[in-house]
Amino acid sequence: MRLSVVVAEAWRSLTASLSTTLASALTVLIGMFLVGLLLGLGTWARSWSDHAKGKLVIDVFLCTDTTCKSGEVTPAQRNEVGSLLQADPRVQPGGVRFVSKEEALRIMKRKAPEMAGNVISNPLPDSFKVKPKKGEEVLAIADSLNPLPAGVEKVSTGKKTAKRVLRVARVFEVLSALAIVILLGAATILIGNTIRLSIFARRREIEVMKLVGASNWFVRGPFIVEGLMTGLIGAAGSIVLLLLGKELVLPATIGHLDAGNGVGAISFGYTALILLGLGLLLGAAGSTITMRRFLQV
Repeated sequence: MRLSVVVAEAWRSLTASLSTTLASALTVLIGMFLVGLLLGLGTWARSWSDHAKGKLVIDVFLCTDTTCKSGEVTPAQRNEVGSLLQADPRVQPGGVRFVSKEEALRIMKRKAPEMAGNVISNPLPDSFKVKPKKGEEVLAIADSLNPLPAGVEKVSTGKKTAKRVLRVARVFEVLSALAIVILLGAATILIGNTIRLSIFARRREIEVMKLVGASNWFVRGPFIVEGLMTGLIGAAGSIVLLLLGKELVLPATIGHLDAGNGVGAISFGYTALILLGLGLLLGAAGSTITMRRFLQV
């Protein structure tokens, strides 16, 4: 019975200052909508960056008669380079693959037939393709081969591409996290202001309740529930908007992108649960902080 009284009081307070309540709920709604959007885009971008990082490889080109003063790589040197690469703990188990010059020419004919059509002899060297455990370790593995071992002509990492992929992923993660923190902070402040106005509007009622012996928690309860309800209403509204965007807008935008297999955002169900939890958390935080400052009971 006491819980129903607390909820009824909270609802009465919300409806009594409807404009303020709507402003707070709309702020939470917008904030949660943007948080949900950033969660979706952020996890999609993270998935894409992981997919792109997974494609980063190191090409270790071996010497030929024309590229190295020491002459063509010997079988012993080739085996030594392969063992050195496979022994690196940053390389995936089985992540070192030998590509012969014949195989390299076949790949070139398949990918760029216009370039390989008039080739009389095979100018391509033998090489190793090295796949790191983490895309971030591509440059470190390449640097570990400096100075070049005997029999190695050069090491290629697609340095510009690797740095660009890693930089874009890092910048997006930082900006997404910063935006989420700012939005959550703004929503918490607005909920706190709503609770503060409710306290000022009911200050005489609160004094009477204390005079007749109401406990501190009985006085505070409606304000806590009011904050929770405001956060919950805003979060629920943002989920509805995100669902509409997912069904109507997403297929016409990101749905047309061919990002690769396995690239995708966090599931909508998890996003909805996160937003509901954040809405309740913001409501609790906003009401608690405000009561400590302005409700002396």
